[in-house]
Amino acid sequence: MPDSRPRPPGGTTADTTGLLLCGARLTDGRTVDVRLSDGRIEAVGTAGSLAPHPARVDLHGYLLLPAPAEPHGHADTALTADSPGPVSYAAEPVQRRATEAALLQLGHGATALRSHVRIGAVQGLGPLKAVLRARRSLRGLADLTAVAVPRLLTGLAGADGLAMLRDAVKMGAAVVGGCPDADPDPAGYAEAVLGVAAEHGCPVDLHTHGDDPGRLAGLAAMAGGLRPGVSVGPCAGLARLPHEVAARTAERLAAAGITVICLPQGGCGAMEQRGGAPVRLLRAAGVRVAAGSGALRDVSNPVGRGDPLEAAYLLASQSGLRAQEAYAAVSAAAREAMGLPEVRVEAGFPAELLAVRGERLAGVLSLAYSRIVIHRGRVVARTSAVREYCDSAAAVALELPRQGRP
Repeated sequence: MPDSRPRPPGGTTADTTGLLLCGARLTDGRTVDVRLSDGRIEAVGTAGSLAPHPARVDLHGYLLLPAPAEPHGHADTALTADSPGPVSYAAEPVQRRATEAALLQLGHGATALRSHVRIGAVQGLGPLKAVLRARRSLRGLADLTAVAVPRLLTGLAGADGLAMLRDAVKMGAAVVGGCPDADPDPAGYAEAVLGVAAEHGCPVDLHTHGDDPGRLAGLAAMAGGLRPGVSVGPCAGLARLPHEVAARTAERLAAAGITVICLPQGGCGAMEQRGGAPVRLLRAAGVRVAAGSGALRDVSNPVGRGDPLEAAYLLASQSGLRAQEAYAAVSAAAREAMGLPEVRVEAGFPAELLAVRGERLAGVLSLAYSRIVIHRGRVVARTSAVREYCDSAAAVALELPRQGRP
């Protein structure tokens, strides 16, 4: 039965000519053909069972997955780690960096991205305007959503920030956010953000290190029942609290319906704030947990890759999640946190897909080089990798076991 939920926002560039994906392997072990039309999955059948189509992609040897999404990026500062001097927030470099960062993440498979953008201070609304221009230039390739992040919202200085936050929403920021920890009155800051969100019907996505259980409990009390929902992250500080305190805090977050977006690739703060959220503790308490990449080659993480499969790999290898759970954190849970429709490899669902060379999910999380990315029913990115061994190297490798060498 077709999915009746709203489709993702953004242009009308869906491919209407149709596409046939042939011989794809699913995570349940089946090999199938998948027909796409008008940006959605039209049919899924056993290999060879669907009518031939002139536009086809051979996916033999590939695992077909719902496409991941990026719920926590920083497009305005991305790719600045090697830049001399202070980061430029001028319109042209911000738009260029935002576009390049989105394309890098699209190549990894993320067809939807949420970017936190600083507003206020000397930058004003300039970086947000530039990211919104990048969003328009990416239409048809990836869906980019901007989160407005004001510096201060309380006291005399906060009045300007509050006015600018409202202007940001009118300009096109689809989400309101910020960092309550950086305001002299964190509770007042969170209350102001939630108030603007209620006025405009916007989701909320807040930065917090999560090392103050009282502050998180207060946020949960204020946010409970707010629709659309509230996300917080990266919450790495929760892992440094006593287990009983962290568990009680997690229960309050779950009761309020708050989603935690963890950043297993290193976060987006200062070195002393790094680390990972206690994912298993949060999940045990019933908290919805999604995973993002955070910093992408900026001062917070000069080697950030922005790869959702790396985030899933780290969740599996360091947090003990099963491969399916880890991938769901960067796909289904990430899309849910971003308010996007669910994706399944079934008829009626959006054609937001990622094909990765490999046979099993655990295998592609550990070694995923070749990828084919599908957005709104058409191929928008390909990455191919070939591994070759020279004859002499292969001969040495074969000789080592016989000679008893390590």
